[in-house]
Amino acid sequence: MKVEFDIASDQIDGARDYQEDAYMVNQLGEADNGDVCSLIIMADGMGGHAAGNVASNMVVATFNKTFQGNFPTDDVAEVLTDALNRSNDQIRASVKETPALRGMGCTMVTAYVQDNNLYWVSVGDSHLYLIRDRELIKQNADHSYGAYLDMMKEQGMEIDEQAGMSRNMLMSAMTGEEISSIDVSETPIKLRPGDRVIVASDGLDTLGAGAIIQYSSWSDTAKECVYALLKAVEDANKINQDNTTLIVVDIKERGTRPDRDRDWDEAEPEPREEPVVRVAEISIPEEPREPRSYKWLVWLIVLGLLGGGGYFAWEKGFIDDAVEKGTEIAETTVEKIETELQAEPEPAIDPEPEPVAEPEPVVEPEPVVEPEPAYVDKADVFRDRLKSGGNGPTMVKVPAGRFRMGGASSIVSPDEVPRREVQVSSFMVSVYEVTFAEYYRFADATGRRKPKSNGWDVKTHPVVDVSWDDALAYARWLGKQTGMKYRLLSEAEWEYVARAGTTSSFWWGLKPGVGNAHCFDCKSEFSTSKPAKVGTYKPNAFGLYDTAGNVFEWVHDCYHSNYNDAPSDGGVWEGGDCDVRVVRGGAYRSPANSMRVENREKFKSDKGQYNVGIRVARDL
Repeated sequence: MKVEFDIASDQIDGARDYQEDAYMVNQLGEADNGDVCSLIIMADGMGGHAAGNVASNMVVATFNKTFQGNFPTDDVAEVLTDALNRSNDQIRASVKETPALRGMGCTMVTAYVQDNNLYWVSVGDSHLYLIRDRELIKQNADHSYGAYLDMMKEQGMEIDEQAGMSRNMLMSAMTGEEISSIDVSETPIKLRPGDRVIVASDGLDTLGAGAIIQYSSWSDTAKECVYALLKAVEDANKINQDNTTLIVVDIKERGTRPDRDRDWDEAEPEPREEPVVRVAEISIPEEPREPRSYKWLVWLIVLGLLGGGGYFAWEKGFIDDAVEKGTEIAETTVEKIETELQAEPEPAIDPEPEPVAEPEPVVEPEPVVEPEPAYVDKADVFRDRLKSGGNGPTMVKVPAGRFRMGGASSIVSPDEVPRREVQVSSFMVSVYEVTFAEYYRFADATGRRKPKSNGWDVKTHPVVDVSWDDALAYARWLGKQTGMKYRLLSEAEWEYVARAGTTSSFWWGLKPGVGNAHCFDCKSEFSTSKPAKVGTYKPNAFGLYDTAGNVFEWVHDCYHSNYNDAPSDGGVWEGGDCDVRVVRGGAYRSPANSMRVENREKFKSDKGQYNVGIRVARDL
């Protein structure tokens, strides 16, 4: 069976003063067997604590890093569970480091799709739905007191609600303490064309099952479904409406989208076992799912009765001494929080550059009229002639300088610390990401595989699906063609030129904003199914385009799990795990968080990725 995914997402604040939900959609590329894989993480900060948004952001970031560190894997359930537990451990460590965060927590549901296989792991009352043939099927367990009462009633066991225990009281959550129950799929659900998968926070509970099915049936695309459901939640105008986050994945038969050239599993999917947990309006199968997710609930009720009321001790402690500090924290982004907690100075916001004419990169032989990058002396911009004819990439000289490399705290990503001072010498760097046309000259000359252009304009779109080995070979070919030393940037050099003299996580300021780059949730006017033309958005102060978003960019360095013992001279850091190499900068199908200048990702060096391209350097 051949399938592809159409993914859309968005969120609303509801009646909350700030957004407590965090989510990430990560296109992971290929597993060892060629399957295309996607990871969707959604965490809902617990409203009883003003720093719930800190917990949700922390969990999403840690889960993603942990899962990617074990990707690809044959034991998906074990890796999902490990990633969840490590995320919970990160909350524990953060609370120990900063007592003002005590009591914060979140729920979480993660969906992992590998080809037509859907896996998940969840804690709490967030939702993973499958819509098939106008039937709404809840896949993950609901760890709330109300869900327990409903389940017991459906099994013929009437239980009176206990005083002090509200139906929405969580009976399992991520707070840094031991998690009472984790719901993880040991075997996957088999997806098929026409299925629609919905990952949502509990704010979607405003709508009944019938309404969700109806709005979904009216929506032809995932994007339309997200818009329709969130608008319906807003129109309901429910008092104290929670934040609502929605990610919709449509499963389609492959054959119309040109951006994949892979062999898919042709076998028909195995018959799907009837799911057990469904919404109230849908009938319940007679055979319940393995009771592993519910035995603990019986004991919790017993403990609740013995205790004479509510279950979670944190219900009392949520707003103790943490409220005063937590309220301030909740109104900032998680990056700013970490900076404050570490007593780092608040990052300066550099003024946005004046608008410049939208550039159109040229790859044909001279004569050529090139656009002038902002804030760069015209004399510093040039193109080297190639012996085989034509010109190399447009290059610009960047000045030598010193900067602080890395993140402020390990709370967001352990591999971004410790922050350190790095001195970088002056060198040349390509103004734009290398285009298909520029790369095709090299491929034609050397007989190397030409990645498919997917129907995009080869003169204006960045080349993708090139491995690190391909990127390094291209840079060396440029050197032979020009007589100069072309190479890939070191990781330190990349962060230096991407920062362009700034200290914030984005060269334009503290937040991703709108209209600054092309990414999955940047609210770009361009389709997130492909990168934008190189140079579409404004350049940074060094005159470089697309250092944030569009496509990730290979750097030379091997991957290291942190910056301990990293060189301070801006050079390449070998050693570590050289089977994988670092990419930087975020991409069109990745969330805005991936564009943070500190963010590090890694991929196997011998495989191309649909969202990874090339930027080159040249010694003076």
